[in-house]
Amino acid sequence: MQAGGMRPWVFLTVSALFEVAWIVSLKLTDGLSRFLPLAGYLVSGLGAAVFLSLAMKAIPMGTAYAVWMGASLVGAMIVDAAFFREPWNVARIACAMLIVAGTCGLQLASPR
Repeated sequence: MQAGGMRPWVFLTVSALFEVAWIVSLKLTDGLSRFLPLAGYLVSGLGAAVFLSLAMKAIPMGTAYAVWMGASLVGAMIVDAAFFREPWNVARIACAMLIVAGTCGLQLASPR
């Protein structure tokens, strides 16, 4: 385990959740014309950046960014399917699993 224990990974998880909220709120702004989703966009974007920055105090930048993007992408795909009715297929699920596998591999290969 890296310095700081699990806390940096919790920060990274929170950042990814903010990132998912950020992209969903961007979709809901309707071209930046709706105020409430726009406010959510601004708050969630700031939250994603703050928590990613905190995570990178202990997690190597490349690893943190890859995990963050992978988790955010998979989270956005889940929200897209669950709330916006985007269809899923085997290829999309397989690609999402490859992203998760790659980010896990980066963690396993990072210097201790």
